[in-house]
Amino acid sequence: MPERPPSTRSPLPQQTSGLHLIGDLHGCQGGGACMQDAPALEALCRAEVAAAGLTPVGSLFHAFAQGGGVTGVVVLAESHLCVHTWPEAAYVTLDVYVCNYSADNRAKAQALFAALVAAFAPQQPQVHSVERG
Repeated sequence: MPERPPSTRSPLPQQTSGLHLIGDLHGCQGGGACMQDAPALEALCRAEVAAAGLTPVGSLFHAFAQGGGVTGVVVLAESHLCVHTWPEAAYVTLDVYVCNYSADNRAKAQALFAALVAAFAPQQPQVHSVERG
């Protein structure tokens, strides 16, 4: 088997690091209409993005029929926010990722994540924080 050439990729500069927050929110007691209504969930997400001081550049939210949940994404200049709801199981997955290319956005990501977790009021949140880069 031929040897692989050494990687030609240069190391990422420190400022390209990022923070990825991942939540599995079980037993959600909150969220109300946001669990099934795409415009309501989009409004909540966009309001919390603004409150956190992040920059939305686009969004797409879709509600599934017959009392199903909602899946949605807000694309951020800093990266993204994704939310998926399962109202029948009182379950939400939440994903916030920010890059730190031009500024350290960790505190903004944490504020956005915390606000959305609070909105859904899970009884059993499982939260993971991953440093990227």
